[in-house]
Amino acid sequence: MTATRYDPANIESPCVKVCTLDATKKYCTGCFRTVAEIGRWRDASDEEKRRIKDAAKTRARAHGQRTA
Repeated sequence: MTATRYDPANIESPCVKVCTLDATKKYCTGCFRTVAEIGRWRDASDEEKRRIKDAAKTRARAHGQRTA
């Protein structure tokens, strides 16, 4: 059996290069990730990245944003 090598590029970042922090809700209004999620992204496992993206999509939908 061959071990799967971890590749940080497996899960694409949800960053849309519109980095504005909502001071009251504590998340980016571009990608809808929290400050903690943004900071954790680089070292997160693929599974954690999926959870972060799902949470961000939920936040985006709650604010009327369309998600892919």
